[in-house]
Amino acid sequence: MTRVYIAAGSNIEPERHLRQAVELLEQEFGPLVISPWYRNRAVGFEGEDFINFAIGFDTDLPLPVVVERLRGIETRCGRPRNAPKWAARAMDLDILLYGDVVSVEPQLPRPDLLVRPYMLGPLADIAPQLVHPTQRATIAQLWGRFDAAGHEMVPVAAARAAGA
Repeated sequence: MTRVYIAAGSNIEPERHLRQAVELLEQEFGPLVISPWYRNRAVGFEGEDFINFAIGFDTDLPLPVVVERLRGIETRCGRPRNAPKWAARAMDLDILLYGDVVSVEPQLPRPDLLVRPYMLGPLADIAPQLVHPTQRATIAQLWGRFDAAGHEMVPVAAARAAGA
């Protein structure tokens, strides 16, 4: 079994789309570990605030299959496959870590993990003792060193799906 960590985010009806994504992820991958949800401003474009969180699950599926299934869930949650990168979105599911795999395509560990507080902070909530495969520091240590002052994350109360 491989432990996979992903980031989930939405700024189009985020509570509804993220609840839907959690349900589909549970159906697809089984039990999930879910961080608290955080509201934060859009990065890279002007738009509505995002809600983001991190999710962990175990799988025997190979990485390309996991990627394919995550893209399918994004589509089912209303994200068109040709959506621009820096734009509002109903669903964004990004693999942060796939076990201790280091790869080029997809690029793992996800480089944004080290520079985006809305990825690193929630991951630190659910996997603080996990050692980053290239940084050789725990996620808690990396988060402790992070200067998140320029990107406020506000906890979202009671947003998580039932059973999550």
